Amino acid sequence: MTTPPFEAVRAADIRVVSAQLGREARGVVGIAARCTCGNPTVVSTSPRLPQGTPFPTFYYLTHPAATAEMSRLEAGQMMVDLNALLASDEAVSAQYERAHAAFLADRAQFGEVEEIANVSAGGMPTRVKCLHALAGHALAAGPGVNPIGDLALERSAWSPHRCECDDPGAALRGGVEGIPAG
Repeated sequence: MTTPPFEAVRAADIRVVSAQLGREARGVVGIAARCTCGNPTVVSTSPRLPQGTPFPTFYYLTHPAATAEMSRLEAGQMMVDLNALLASDEAVSAQYERAHAAFLADRAQFGEVEEIANVSAGGMPTRVKCLHALAGHALAAGPGVNPIGDLALERSAWSPHRCECDDPGAALRGGVEGIPAG
């Protein structure tokens, strides 16, 4: 598998991500996926946050509409169905194992952290634990890498092909509505 490209982080990206999260973004090392308007949708996060905390979720879904939809799917018990699929479909299970390895290889570019060695995110490689992390990985890596993330996105009412941002294009303009660009 090839490593997905990571876009360099600009100050405007951090402002948008911080607004999306409702708190200051921490440890962002790249933009892994963008909305059609140019705002970040998924960030790549350092495996060790600036305060020293290990952080296994390398691909962090930040887009509010996408995160809300993954929460809705989780509340609807979609993970139960996906765990059953993993247990019953050898091809999906094998692809999920490869997704886990790809995730670890992507994160390793930014350092190894002993406390999270061989730990990816979202329950990989053996279970489905967090659709947010798996959808983030699927968006960053592209279709066909993470089968569970792909299924979550397919069953989602949110689409990466349609902008639902509160301030479309803010990252490209250099600011966030109500927040100065400087």
